[in-house]
Amino acid sequence: MARPNDLDLDADEIVDAAIVILRERGLDAVSMRNVADRLGVSPMPLYTRVGNKAALIDAVADHLLSDLAPAAAADEAWPQYAERWCRELRRGLKRTPDSRLYLGAAREAYVEASRPLIAAMRTGGLSAEAAVQACRLLMWATVGFVAMEQGSSEHAPRARRGRLSGSNPAGVTPDEADELFDLQVSLITAGLARMHGDGDRTDD
Repeated sequence: MARPNDLDLDADEIVDAAIVILRERGLDAVSMRNVADRLGVSPMPLYTRVGNKAALIDAVADHLLSDLAPAAAADEAWPQYAERWCRELRRGLKRTPDSRLYLGAAREAYVEASRPLIAAMRTGGLSAEAAVQACRLLMWATVGFVAMEQGSSEHAPRARRGRLSGSNPAGVTPDEADELFDLQVSLITAGLARMHGDGDRTDD
C-alpha cells in the first residue's frame, strides 16, 4: 500500500527498511526497488534522501558498524584494553550478516573505532606512528578473522574438537574459534608490547 505522503520519509527509515531486507533475504536483495516496495513508496524519494544504491549500501554498513569500540578504563594498560577492544570489534562485525559490508578498509566506522585504542597506546608510551601501526595490525587481524569465520565451510558446529584448538583438519567448533581468536590477539598484543616495551614515544 502506498504511503499518503512520501515527503515524511527520512533517511533513517530507508536504512532501517534496507537492513530488514538484508537480514531476511541477503545483501543482493537490497535494492532501491525492494526497499521502496517495503516502505510503500516509489523509488524516487529514496534517491532524493540517500542517493543511489551504492550510497544506500554504504549507509547500511555505517549503521551496522557504528559504536564498534568499547571505552578504555582509566587504569587499564593498553595491552589489556587492546585485547578487549579486539573482542568487542569481533562481536560487532559478527552481527553484520555479509562480509562485503565491512571489508572496506576506508570505512569511517573503523577510523572512529581506532581513536580510543590509539589514544590508549599513546598514553602507554607509544609514538603516534607506532600506535597507528599497532592499531592497524590488530584491526586487520580481527576483520580478517571474522571474514574467514563467516565465509569458511570449515566452521562446523559438530566437528570433533582437536586436542589443540583448530587442529582438526575437518573444521573447528564455535568454542575453538573463540579460543583461536583469543590466541591470535594475545600473540599479536604480546609481540607489540615486547616491541614497544620501553615505549618509543617521540615529541610530535
